[in-house]
Amino acid sequence: KQVRDTLLNTLKKDERHFVPATEYAQALMGDEISTNIFMVGYAWQKGLLPLRRDSIMRAIELNGVAIEANKKAFNYGRLAAHDPATIEKLSQDVKGHDEQETISEDLETLINKRSKYLTQYQNKAYADRYLSTIVKVREAEEKITRESEALTEAAARYLHKLMAYKDEYEVARLYTDGEFLKKLNAEFGGDFKLEFNMAPPIISTTDIATGRPKKRKFGPWMLKALGGLAKMRGLRGTPFDIFGYTAERRMERALIKQYEADIDHVLKHLNAENHASAVKLLSVPDMIRGYGPVKHENMEAAKILRQNLMEEFENPETLRTAA
Repeated sequence: KQVRDTLLNTLKKDERHFVPATEYAQALMGDEISTNIFMVGYAWQKGLLPLRRDSIMRAIELNGVAIEANKKAFNYGRLAAHDPATIEKLSQDVKGHDEQETISEDLETLINKRSKYLTQYQNKAYADRYLSTIVKVREAEEKITRESEALTEAAARYLHKLMAYKDEYEVARLYTDGEFLKKLNAEFGGDFKLEFNMAPPIISTTDIATGRPKKRKFGPWMLKALGGLAKMRGLRGTPFDIFGYTAERRMERALIKQYEADIDHVLKHLNAENHASAVKLLSVPDMIRGYGPVKHENMEAAKILRQNLMEEFENPETLRTAA
């Protein structure tokens, strides 16, 4: 928002253009890497690039990497500049389809996928901790209703979300599990140099202007360092976890314990009358998104909502009175 406000105050109205390029690229191309060529198409359509379209297409072909995908992303960028309403509709249609697929995914598959992820994230014992909790929720829900699995699904989604918080070890694992380089090689090919812009919690300072950790630039050697860090994920949550002492990591671990305690409380008092309230209560972590200060703000909002929903769960008669 600060960057946007600065541009709005600095540039003339006909010199500024805003487009959620990353969001569109992810939705329409399935990959944020397509954002760059999407923006090239957007800028070209706006008349901001003094190049012929044929020249850009030829450059994509000569690059020899993901030719058709890059041409498609370029044309999506052009469409975004020419007809914003259409590109927005296309994006929303794709998102709606993806959401429908997620909803239609059977619960067993949903749980198994998350259990597998937690095994890779930490280890089998960590995944078993998740599974044992979900089994308890499912058994309790089946005792009061055979027509809904909403409570089990909420617990399966959001316990996993909290347990799989993206810390330094997980960022390192995702960079070095092979998928990241595979995508880069598919998109760019040839020789390219990696640079990492990161804000390691131990050595980072705070940006006075934004109030957020100031990022530093690291060279290609960081990929090897990340590989070593990924192998150390067994230290996560132990006294030897040097990253675990930061306020954010402590809050994330506390959220897991609180959520597990909430699940226990819900299962102890669950009945047909408060089932719907229980589903809403166990869905509160959906609000907790982002990183750093953004995540902290969302956590505060979620805390208030949790308190209200806990009261609703424990006193369902108040809903009847209000109605």
